[in-house]
Amino acid sequence: MTSEPTMSDSKNTLTNAVHDLLRRAIIEQALKPGMRLPEDTVGEQFGVSRTIVRHALVRLENEGLVITRRNRGAFVAEPSREEAQQIFEVRRCLENEVIRILCERLPSNACDRLEAHVRSEETVKGKDGPVSIRLAGEFHILLAELTGNEVLARYVTEVVLRCSLIMSLYARTHSSDCAVDEHSQIIEAIRAGDAARAIGIMDHHLGAVAGRAELSPRADSIQSILSRYGKELAQ
Repeated sequence: MTSEPTMSDSKNTLTNAVHDLLRRAIIEQALKPGMRLPEDTVGEQFGVSRTIVRHALVRLENEGLVITRRNRGAFVAEPSREEAQQIFEVRRCLENEVIRILCERLPSNACDRLEAHVRSEETVKGKDGPVSIRLAGEFHILLAELTGNEVLARYVTEVVLRCSLIMSLYARTHSSDCAVDEHSQIIEAIRAGDAARAIGIMDHHLGAVAGRAELSPRADSIQSILSRYGKELAQ
């Protein structure tokens, strides 16, 4: 005999739905870094209570996608360049471990699932930047989930999502062409059990992603430098 859904179950379901929709809107760059997320506005648009929205925002804050400012509410996070560099460093370490595990014990249907995902990436190649960024991130999340290590998958999911946010803030361009090609090469190397090759491709792949983000502090222009000194002439 199955039990009736409880009020708590219903709230959890709504919270999950609002969380997932907001997260997708952030990753697809519809909600920009620094944008305010008023609980009443979000609740009105999704037809849910402010309590549901608040719970969803707390989850997003725990994932590093939202920040809460005292007496001002929730905002889409704006990672600093230093934080972004640290996140990419951690991502490389975690994803290399994912590769190592998959090359040792690859689930029977893993390559089929990965190749199906790459095909979905190819359908938007060169068409929709935000969607291609989300799908590219989901490829890496799928890799982690296939290890069967839930803790590793959770950490990889967080850093991948935060990297997508970083790309929306700092990236000059997004080339889905090279991303999809390298994803296919990673699958081939994993299928062959060649961890060294797969890790090498992944390192190059993530290096290229990080390279598209201007994470080094920008040097002041000569105009801005000299303007500070020029003010002395006006005194």
